[in-house]
Amino acid sequence: MYSFLSQISNLLSQPFLNMANSTTALPVLSAFLLGIVGAMAPCQLTSNLGAITLYSNQSLQKGIAWKELLLFIFGKVIAFSGLGLIVWLMGKEIQSTLTLYFPWLRKLIGPILVLVGLYLLGLFKMYWNVTLFRVPERWAKGKIGSFFMGFGFSLAFCPTMFVLFFVTLMPLVYSTSYGVLLPSVFAVGTSVPVIFFILILWYLGLSGAVMKKGRRVGKLIQQTAGIVMVLLGVFDTITYWF
Repeated sequence: MYSFLSQISNLLSQPFLNMANSTTALPVLSAFLLGIVGAMAPCQLTSNLGAITLYSNQSLQKGIAWKELLLFIFGKVIAFSGLGLIVWLMGKEIQSTLTLYFPWLRKLIGPILVLVGLYLLGLFKMYWNVTLFRVPERWAKGKIGSFFMGFGFSLAFCPTMFVLFFVTLMPLVYSTSYGVLLPSVFAVGTSVPVIFFILILWYLGLSGAVMKKGRRVGKLIQQTAGIVMVLLGVFDTITYWF
């Protein structure tokens, strides 16, 4: 399953990777292009598709989810910037320690997508006041959840993402006086697919389009989004757990 995702990833990302390699003299542009390649890495494909499904559903039902999208991107920026800053300050030795946690963080993405999908399908409701048990609800609708989703999905590393960030991006960070800013640029690059799809909805004037067609259509769209999220989560779980 993972090899299948890798083949898709290589097909989609190769042109951007070639451009990134040819623009190393312009570190900001190279970091941005590496981020786009990272968005197509096997470990990021399903999580980005999940984010696209979630925010597209919100945009169709209530209006373009600009705030949620910006918070999702901000979560990515904080995650990659923090990781880059730690490595930059503490040196390459810390990479071996960090990599011990990435596989487990990556395994959480599939079950989370399934939970969000089930919530969108209305198979369970959240009424508890304990913060821990409100996480799925916030991830499905809340703005704070968008930040944590961006943050959490950014730490979903796989071999491809590891090479892009630590082996390709970090040398650029070390070689430039403003290198500490490059992980943030990389983070924005990883958000390009989600931004692209939301901009298409905005350009086509589909902001809140479902709201105008009635509650029944809205429920159908939400259920479809829920099914897609569950399928993505199951696919992701099979890929990274078995």
